[in-house]
Amino acid sequence: MTEKSPTLLWLRRDLRLADHPALCAALARGGPVIPVFIHDESVESLGAAPKWRLGLSLASLSRDLEDLDSRLILRRGEALEVLRALVDETGAGAVHWSRLYDPQAIDRDKAVKSALREAGVDAQSHAGHVMFEPWTVETKSGGFYRVYTPMWRAVKDREVPEPLSAPSRMPAPETWPASDTLEDWQMGAAMRRGAEVCLPHQRVGEAAAMSRLHEFTDGAIADYQEKRNFPAVDATSQLSENLTYGEISPRQCWHAGQRALHEGAKGAETWLKELVWREFAYHLMYHTPRILSDNWREEWDAFPWSTDADHPEVVAWKQGRTGEPFVDAAMREMYVTGKMHNRARMIVASYLTKHVMTHWKIGLDWFADCLTDWDPASNAMGWQWAAGCGPDAAPYFRVFNPETQLDKFDPDGAYTRRWIAEGQRNAPASALSYFDAVPRRWALDPAKTYPKRIVDLSQGRQRALDAYEAREF
Repeated sequence: MTEKSPTLLWLRRDLRLADHPALCAALARGGPVIPVFIHDESVESLGAAPKWRLGLSLASLSRDLEDLDSRLILRRGEALEVLRALVDETGAGAVHWSRLYDPQAIDRDKAVKSALREAGVDAQSHAGHVMFEPWTVETKSGGFYRVYTPMWRAVKDREVPEPLSAPSRMPAPETWPASDTLEDWQMGAAMRRGAEVCLPHQRVGEAAAMSRLHEFTDGAIADYQEKRNFPAVDATSQLSENLTYGEISPRQCWHAGQRALHEGAKGAETWLKELVWREFAYHLMYHTPRILSDNWREEWDAFPWSTDADHPEVVAWKQGRTGEPFVDAAMREMYVTGKMHNRARMIVASYLTKHVMTHWKIGLDWFADCLTDWDPASNAMGWQWAAGCGPDAAPYFRVFNPETQLDKFDPDGAYTRRWIAEGQRNAPASALSYFDAVPRRWALDPAKTYPKRIVDLSQGRQRALDAYEAREF
């Protein structure tokens, strides 16, 4: 293998061209670069909405690569086997990729790196999905941060490198290896009719992500601190879906936020703190991977949550028919748009784990199937935070009241009218779209009466408090 041998660029959640250290390293070798995406077990195991949204991102990146006279090679199979086959087919002398931090990805990537290097292939991993590599952020005593605020103080003034420019050209091999097509993979199959409803609410690809960032930092970021908790107001960046698939990098977001801060945008620091909250989630997932599947605070292991995912109260929660307008509007927003306002996520999660006394893993799994911006670290930390068993959690005895929360954050009812059709004479299209998005087997109809409360709020709160009091924390 010569210096001019091709480099395989193994893409995962870094589906962009700008600020892409692995791509820059591949180009620096001097030979052809062959972008590759592998449909392996990590892709196969994705829920319906994130798998579908990933397919949209791959299609967008494929078009961007074609504009550079390149192309995206799609292969299905076990990652190491696919990469070995591509090395044999192309004569590639190197494989570069961006690091991921969940335990399955770490184990896979270590095995891939070891096997390829043993075979004489230069296998290299690079940063890019987070701003601060998890092992580089330590407390003064040398451990990892278990509480967010001290971590924010530790990193807020740390230098974050300027984003890298996108390449103007991509050297191509003389012969391209064979590729699957996205149509072959049927990545949206599990979405069924929901895909058509959800599609207009996605802003897919690198150009859309950068446009969204500029729109936010030129406008809504100024009032972000005051308005971010009001779900009917367009006050957030909406970049979660783009960050999830790496259509934009956290460094690009950070520097845009810093510029807004220096230009006097009052809400910019609060938004920068949210970027570090995402970093905190990855920091914890790396150091304590049990956060993905088990109570982060082990003393919660004996807590008497229900694990019946088919209990009528849980089914009502899933369908957005609990009789709690804030909860139901939020769930319906998710089915129509693929996303849910952050304040609404807190209310929905608190309601399930406290008023309904159902295990947070049931909610976590449901979100993993339904959110187009699903992120393993943020989803796990968010659910455990709301349930009270996670790091940096709200006091476990705090039970959000969805009624008073709605009065506070949706005082004129705009959010609930947007998403709940029942009882409205001329319901908006957004509310009616819910009935087009959900499974037909639910047999739901906007003409039906809006349901009564399935749980009395005061009784549900007391039930949770009694359970907490019976436990010793």
